[in-house]
Amino acid sequence: MADDAAPTASDTTTEPVLACPISPVVDIVFSRWTTPVLWTLHAHGRQRFVELERRIARITPKVLTQRLRQLERDGLVVRTYHPEVPPRVEYEISELGRSLAPLFAHLSEWAAGNLDKVDRARRAYDGDPAR
Repeated sequence: MADDAAPTASDTTTEPVLACPISPVVDIVFSRWTTPVLWTLHAHGRQRFVELERRIARITPKVLTQRLRQLERDGLVVRTYHPEVPPRVEYEISELGRSLAPLFAHLSEWAAGNLDKVDRARRAYDGDPAR
């Protein structure tokens, strides 16, 4: 294929990013525990690990540690180590992470206006004896 030729259907099906250019964003932002961590840091500001753990119900310390490390790696969270006795570590959402706020606001609006419709559709689907 020439460099300036348009991608064919087979080109877009072999590479997921070409088929859906937002898939890398979805992978980064919408993994199981990423949104609760980012939401909590955005809503409550700088937090210590135990504060995050208390605010995010049912997250295990291991998973929280993994999420925080990944979010720090992705540039969405800033980790600050204070060399005190005992040592203190705090996490806060970065400017890059804060730039997701409008996306979360739109999703929150969509959820408020549509989750009841999703629930009704699920009940109708589950109650259909033809399924």
